Amino acid sequence: MPDKDSNKQQNSQPRHVAVIMDGNNRWAKAHGLGGSAGHRAGAEAARELVFSCADRQIEYLTLFAFSSENWLRPNKEVKGLMALFLSVLRRKEIRQMHERNVRLQFIGNRDSFAPRLLKNMLEVEQLTCHNTGMVVTVAADYGGQWDISQACRALAEQARLGLINPADITTEHVQQHISLGQAPAPDLCIRTGGERRISNFLLWQMAYTELYFTDCYWPDFNDATLQLALDDFSQRKRRYGGHSESDELTLSHEPTSPIRPVPIAGKSSDVLASLSGNGV
Repeated sequence: MPDKDSNKQQNSQPRHVAVIMDGNNRWAKAHGLGGSAGHRAGAEAARELVFSCADRQIEYLTLFAFSSENWLRPNKEVKGLMALFLSVLRRKEIRQMHERNVRLQFIGNRDSFAPRLLKNMLEVEQLTCHNTGMVVTVAADYGGQWDISQACRALAEQARLGLINPADITTEHVQQHISLGQAPAPDLCIRTGGERRISNFLLWQMAYTELYFTDCYWPDFNDATLQLALDDFSQRKRRYGGHSESDELTLSHEPTSPIRPVPIAGKSSDVLASLSGNGV
């Protein structure tokens, strides 16, 4: 759920940044390379982003690495992605993140991953679980609809066992079972690659998230382009369905003198409607 109180101050920096890393294949094609080269370059960009966010003391970073729908891609590409995922988990950068007090965790459906990959994911989580710095979450085989449905299944099971009355279920109960339920909701979601959608990513969590879209392909995303996104975020006014304090201040300084009748031809009701802003 959104932490509204923490955003009454100027949005100088988000606490939680989510990223949809898109454009690896198109980057590779533009450079005359194969798709695997694009994914390798994308992995390097992800590593650099972790360190850039850590340097800025951003508290949470969530990366959309592999969606539930990505299994529909050609089998060769999926195998290449899984192999790359495994190799990244074994690289020295994981140790470097650990030394910088970064905590790494994974969300998503793990049922389809190979045992060797699952083992390495668990080892990384166990290695960094006591770190108290930035939390980096990798969403793998993840979909927002899957996430909501698994939370609903958990609540349905509690209701079946008589542990909760279905009539008493609230959004707070769902929040307790949703992925990232203990973390603040993302303040900012960045999507690279030129697309303008969130593609089933963190549907529950991003109810009030600010969205930032860039045409930059993911492998080209770097510290400078991250700063552009953060600068844009700092100019946003987050209202959560209400009015910001600055809006209220502006309204309080608007003229309060009554509108005097104006001799304009036509029905008086039409004239009043146009002056009051209640026209069509």
